[in-house]
Amino acid sequence: MDVNKELSSRASQIEEVIYSYLPDEKNGYQKTVLEAMNYSVKAGGKRIRPILMNETYKLFGGKSKAIEPLAAAIEMIHTYSLVHDDLPAMDNDMLRRGKPTTHAKFGEAMGILAGDALLNYAFETGLKAMDVDPDNQAVYKALQILAKKAGIYGMIGGQVVDVESEKQQNISKDKLDFIYELKTGALIEASMMIGALLGGATDQEVSKIELVAKKVGLAFQIQDDILDVIGDQETLGKPIGSDEENQKATYVVYEGIEKSKKDVENLTRDAIDILNDLPYENEFLKELLMWLVMRDK
Repeated sequence: MDVNKELSSRASQIEEVIYSYLPDEKNGYQKTVLEAMNYSVKAGGKRIRPILMNETYKLFGGKSKAIEPLAAAIEMIHTYSLVHDDLPAMDNDMLRRGKPTTHAKFGEAMGILAGDALLNYAFETGLKAMDVDPDNQAVYKALQILAKKAGIYGMIGGQVVDVESEKQQNISKDKLDFIYELKTGALIEASMMIGALLGGATDQEVSKIELVAKKVGLAFQIQDDILDVIGDQETLGKPIGSDEENQKATYVVYEGIEKSKKDVENLTRDAIDILNDLPYENEFLKELLMWLVMRDK
């Protein structure tokens, strides 16, 4: 299987869904924020989280279109987090994926508002799943998962600790694991859990999928740390060695390159083993998870 080709195909399909839920920017005095929202979402990306949601949904035999507004919602939340990460008060980045960041193009105030708007609009969009499948109680649980994993007990919580730990290479390993699990892993967990839940998975199966996603999310971030040390700058499309230059505590700092590589392999194998124990099959999902954590960029 050519994972890159399959991923590109699925990304194109899911983008059609995501774009169909974006606001019409032609009308209203607030059109600037609508333009900034759409610009941010359309700036590129592999659409990993909505694809993971959809593929996990298919793993459990899901067929309803109720998954579509939730897939769009998870990408809006991911996008808003990037918009805010790029702001002067955070990472102060002027480029993302070779294009001006949202605040660079629209101004800092509009960058803040566009991020706020995307977060709020994500839940407006996710709630449309109730219109598609009003009798499905799993939609309510899915929205609860989305809210929690994106919030103070998920992505935002991890981001808070990450910001407070800047230039502190002596933070504890437990705190570093906490940052990785929440900041990076929480939306991956939400994506796969929602896909499983709407696909008809039992509570026990949803818990197993959460564990799969937790392991993959941690492996994904460790691989990022490894690539920052040994990656190829041209392949990555960004400078390497930035973590060390910024005195940032990373998994590699604590465990070293070889142990980090081994842990990526072990976490990935454990995740795939859990998937293999389920009485369902989606070969692309397994290949995608392995690609995510073994990538070179």
